[in-house]
Amino acid sequence: MLSARDITKRYGAVRALDGVNLRLVAGEVVALVGDNGAGKSTLVKVISGAITPDSGEIFFGGRPVRIGRPHDAQALGISTVYQDLALCENLDVVANLFLGAETHRWSLLRQLRMERATRDLLASLDVRIRDIRAPVAALSGGQRQSVAISRALLGEPRVVLLDEPTAALGVEQTAQVLDLVRRLRDRGLAVLVISHNLADVRAVSDRVVVLRLGRDAGDFRTADTSQEAIVAAITGAEAAA
Repeated sequence: MLSARDITKRYGAVRALDGVNLRLVAGEVVALVGDNGAGKSTLVKVISGAITPDSGEIFFGGRPVRIGRPHDAQALGISTVYQDLALCENLDVVANLFLGAETHRWSLLRQLRMERATRDLLASLDVRIRDIRAPVAALSGGQRQSVAISRALLGEPRVVLLDEPTAALGVEQTAQVLDLVRRLRDRGLAVLVISHNLADVRAVSDRVVVLRLGRDAGDFRTADTSQEAIVAAITGAEAAA
């Protein structure tokens, strides 16, 4: 679905990315892991159009594409959910899902259509929110994450990038979000998850891609790889040995 090849990004004398490669396949969850400063967020920003790489190529659907801004990524079908979620806490679930997509002319019929579309989308993802007209500030952390992910699906994307989707969530809320990630995979989407939690990574991913100091450090099939091997790739113990 998407491949990034030999991506390089420099900030002065610092190489945030140094010839990094990434491959995303439809119907597969790939976990992107690495220590702080490994280049994970920089790579996601390159794919999502937030920053432009110094060199390298991105292919989408087998053809080379240029992603110079977030609009380019969205037009291709790449949707990103950042860690801060970018939700308006004073607005309800319906308003957050359609934020920026409203028409200038308000009508009761449009409001009803938006509410029906919200209920249908949440039901298709098995997201359970009792009152979708309640302000987002009243929702749990897991429900907020679910709303942000659901909003990302409104444009019928083919690739979804999730930045630390389970950060600061409790056990039950984490389980709900991981179930939602699996449902994205079941819908045939290519899903990339950035995470520091290796337990979550092993629970939901099909492959684990490791970055270390801005470089490729490993691409593992989750079912065939031990947690120790992944940790060794993250820390560089494998290279030192």
